[in-house]
Amino acid sequence: MHSGSDSDKAGVGLFTPETGSSIKVTKANVLPKRGEEQLGRSDHWEVRTEEQAYAYLPKTDSEIENRYGKRIDLVELTDNPVGRSMFINDNPAVGTNPDRNKQHGFFFTADNCIGCHACESACAEKNDTPAHLAFRSVGYVEGGSYPDYKRMNISMACNHCDDPVCLKGCPTRAYTKHAEYGAVLQDPETCFGCGYCTWVCPYNAPQLDPVKGRVSKCNMCVDRLEVGLKPACVSACVGNALDFGVIENTPESREQCKTSIPGFPSPEITRPNIRFQQTKSMPEEMTRTDSMPVKYHKGEDGQYKPVIDQKVGKKQHWNLAKLNSRENPLVLFTLFAQAALGTFMVPFFAALAGVELFELFMASDMMLVLVVTSLSMTSFGLFMSVTHLGKPFRFYRGFNNLRYSPMSREGLGLALFSAGLGLMAVSLLATNTWINELLVSGFDIELSVLTNALPLVNLTLGAGVFAAIAGAAGLYYMNQCYQIKARPFWNHWQTLTSFVGNSVSLGAMVSGVMVLSTLAVLSLPLLPALQLLGGVWLFGVVLEAIGLIGHNRDLNASENEGGAAHYIQCTTFGKTYKLRNLMLTLNIFASLTLLALGELGLFNTQGLASESVGVNLWAFVAWSVIALINCISAVIGRALFYNLVIPTTMPGAFFWKNKGFEQHARDIGLADNPACGVAPLAH
Repeated sequence: MHSGSDSDKAGVGLFTPETGSSIKVTKANVLPKRGEEQLGRSDHWEVRTEEQAYAYLPKTDSEIENRYGKRIDLVELTDNPVGRSMFINDNPAVGTNPDRNKQHGFFFTADNCIGCHACESACAEKNDTPAHLAFRSVGYVEGGSYPDYKRMNISMACNHCDDPVCLKGCPTRAYTKHAEYGAVLQDPETCFGCGYCTWVCPYNAPQLDPVKGRVSKCNMCVDRLEVGLKPACVSACVGNALDFGVIENTPESREQCKTSIPGFPSPEITRPNIRFQQTKSMPEEMTRTDSMPVKYHKGEDGQYKPVIDQKVGKKQHWNLAKLNSRENPLVLFTLFAQAALGTFMVPFFAALAGVELFELFMASDMMLVLVVTSLSMTSFGLFMSVTHLGKPFRFYRGFNNLRYSPMSREGLGLALFSAGLGLMAVSLLATNTWINELLVSGFDIELSVLTNALPLVNLTLGAGVFAAIAGAAGLYYMNQCYQIKARPFWNHWQTLTSFVGNSVSLGAMVSGVMVLSTLAVLSLPLLPALQLLGGVWLFGVVLEAIGLIGHNRDLNASENEGGAAHYIQCTTFGKTYKLRNLMLTLNIFASLTLLALGELGLFNTQGLASESVGVNLWAFVAWSVIALINCISAVIGRALFYNLVIPTTMPGAFFWKNKGFEQHARDIGLADNPACGVAPLAH
């Protein structure tokens, strides 16, 4: 409760959240006379004749800090000057709203919402959104039994959070948190359509348009705010469920100012600027009508927490066709980029560690082939990531937000890794026998003579170390891209073990082909290199298996959206999940057996030219089969990774914001009608 005299308001006092705000909002004082609606206001928005009183923003006192301890006056917080223009629609005028530099937010009274969708319609009309997008949407949860069956509607748009994860995640810096109204605005013209902001937002506020290939979202109707009007959705609400104003100011005739209601994700993720009232008693359990296997159970503290709703039963299925998704480019990007890192690092670090056979390989002409192979795999992976963008020709904007975005840092790390490999390849050219012979015979150029004065060995080593450091950074930030609180299935240390494990096992496999073939041509012993590569490969697979065991244990005990995603993994994709785990287990035991046989001397030969060539050949065949199984396992595992995640998103309705209905509409052809509101499978 705010304490102190009136002089404490708007200058000194602090907000105490235990019992809510003491500041009550009253209606606008004096409505403008007919024909004078625009008098004294900026020209950002034309005020309608006889605009209703509830559409005007009142001038009120406000708290100093919100319940999260952040100052409401954003000029004091940011040191930005008062009276800045927001250049709305390129209009340089400054709005006339006296509270324009204070954090504003929505207030939703769930008791009053009748589910008429007038707020959706007003928002769509003002922003001219297509049928498959909605900046504001109404979903609902329901529970109980006849005759006491209850439904609670939830109208939700962007909450213009104190800690906007969309802003921090966006690699193009398309988002800005303004000191004016605290609005989080997004520029669709800057966006290149990666959709990462739609992953990190818990409230489904950013909307990715697969037709235009870019994201857009609620802009708080800042043009209306500048002239003292509330957002269009609030003005259109017929049930007095939606309101808007300076945050922590409780609207007239409201007794609560809560930060959550059933179905609303944890406010601790982003500290959203929305407050709720929901006084009507609700059943102990509330279910969603969309296809998400999540429901909400009231705890002892009276708060509703998500729990698993076993909507599809417990029967296990294959559903291999459903592994094909719009995220396929990311499956290939992550696997190829990780394999490229391992392909280079395994033999490079083995040589640096003084392993003689790998030192000989690094000094051979095939080292250039390995470096170029790794560079090509990285380039292909990056190309696939670009094809995933809605606006692929804007890919260069991905480095705009290195300060905050792990996606920008991931891209930079892989780009520097590629640059290091390129520099290493150039330094290896001068000492490569094949290249020198080609230049001499074709162009009479002796490259070795031209570069004789250069410290090529040091350049090669330095470029390799640089590439290794950059690649490790790229892999680390690749993992950080998926440590998302709004996606608990990904937000687990298993993601890191999977990425590192795949990098090691796939890298050992690809590099092993080149290393062993080179040693065979040089008539050098193969078994020691095969054993070392097999051991490294086994480490990668075991690391992945450890992560999966921990993931399974933690999500089996979880009741949040991560546990729900694991439930889908064990049912809808249950047989596919078991197949992947069986492959992984088989590979571990098979590789242990082969390594043990090698240590016992059963593969003790000196090379392919020896008399025991059959034994060596069978060893290679066995390792090749294991490598093939590992590739299949990796592809299945990564496809499951992208298909299974369930976000902490807001509840949808039966026909709207319902993934199950959207898929059904596509299956029967209903989605071909644009008015259906189901986005085409594009992007």
